[in-house]
Amino acid sequence: MMSRSASVSPLLISAVATRLAEPAASWLRDAASELAGLRLSDPAARQSVQIRYSQAVRYAPRQPLLPTAVESAALARAYSGVTVAQWTLDQASRAGLLAVLPDTDANALVATIDQLAAAADLHELIALYQALSLLPHPERWAGRAAEGVRSNMRAVFAAVATHNPYPAVHLDDGAWNQMVLKCLFVGEPLHQVVGLDQRANPALTRMLCDYAHERWAAKRSIPPGLWRCVGAAADDGAITDLQRVLHQGDEHERDAARLALASSRHPQAADLLQGQPQPTRDWASIEATA
Repeated sequence: MMSRSASVSPLLISAVATRLAEPAASWLRDAASELAGLRLSDPAARQSVQIRYSQAVRYAPRQPLLPTAVESAALARAYSGVTVAQWTLDQASRAGLLAVLPDTDANALVATIDQLAAAADLHELIALYQALSLLPHPERWAGRAAEGVRSNMRAVFAAVATHNPYPAVHLDDGAWNQMVLKCLFVGEPLHQVVGLDQRANPALTRMLCDYAHERWAAKRSIPPGLWRCVGAAADDGAITDLQRVLHQGDEHERDAARLALASSRHPQAADLLQGQPQPTRDWASIEATA
């Protein structure tokens, strides 16, 4: 039976190939066919993966993929949660090549990906991390994702943290919470973090409220998107903080507090919203205009 990740590969390869002239389109299809037939326990096969993965940008340039609605829908059916709207042609082609790799030997596959990561340049690393959710044996890549979260290269971190369904499904709370907090530190928009609302948890709420208190003490502004992660798991302290924002924040912060309180099950949340106007922005526009 074809794995779910392998079923995505022909869709990606086809989407890229239709946007390429010959002989580039043929090269991409041939490379996918070659990699699908490899035995990854063979070091020579792993080297072939590295070569084809690196060569992809010669044939599929760093231009926006711009998938059609039909292509996006087909990918979503093949693998729920995959998001390629932000990808470039080289990123999509590399994801397609990775997704087609044989999944019969998980250890050999991990060794192949480790070898790729060790030799990758920045653009190759970004494509690899973007494609984590498409790789066979998804449970084996949590450590790789956590490493991407720790990266001091913002573009690599963003490839893991934003527009990527993998972290929400496979990272534990510790790694997930650190990822969300780092988004605030480096300025990655939280509304681009897949599964943010579903992964709300008390430890993250406390971390973010502590961070807010540090910013207040230093008389520094607080990214309004922070409150999105506070509302769903709000404790008494978080409710007090949201009340402060309602009374002392600017209009963007007040809208953020109202949205956070609307998502909260805390018994005081509804009371605080009494008499408050409806928010005029959603989370994306709050982050964009703050």
